[in-house]
Amino acid sequence: MEGNGVRHEPGALTEEQAARMLAGMNEVIRAGEEMRRLRTEMIKLFAGFGWTQEKIARITEMSQPAVSKQVTRFAADDPPPRLGLALDQHDGAWLEGRLWALAEEVAEALDSARCARFVGALARGRGRFTPESTDELRRLLEADLRLGAAELPAAFRAAYDEISRGLDTGTVPAAAGGGPAPVPASVRRTVARQLQRDRLRGDA
Repeated sequence: MEGNGVRHEPGALTEEQAARMLAGMNEVIRAGEEMRRLRTEMIKLFAGFGWTQEKIARITEMSQPAVSKQVTRFAADDPPPRLGLALDQHDGAWLEGRLWALAEEVAEALDSARCARFVGALARGRGRFTPESTDELRRLLEADLRLGAAELPAAFRAAYDEISRGLDTGTVPAAAGGGPAPVPASVRRTVARQLQRDRLRGDA
């Protein structure tokens, strides 16, 4: 009998072993919940663009009744937020999204990219953007861009320098986007990530 009153049978798992075993599962579950919340916020953003429920359902791969239910709920709350799509914005979440996109492109272009593990953690929902993790990603990218300069397009370095200047000079709070409801940081980060990737690939 242990001090906490719990009897451990021979061969039973300890609490520490069980916690370690479940840690990865819990991360995946949390990531799934966060992705569902993000999708809901993205639907609200698409509704703000004036897109039809049919289009939103097609893009999100949801049923139209499910989309209709969410859009109806939005209508009862604040008006959907509106988001500016200019790449040159200076709030923290927007710059983090651009940095994330650049890291993804570098990780795909370089076989031994130092930022690849960080990018993989973000993709699995196991990474979070904090001031410390953003600084870490910047250090990794700086090393990759320096060591891989001969293999990477000059646009990658230019994008990094621009993003870093924005982070160094101090980020500003995101504006409400022309409406009473602010755009959540997760949405701003996601949109900026896609716009930056499109720009680096020459699609925008």
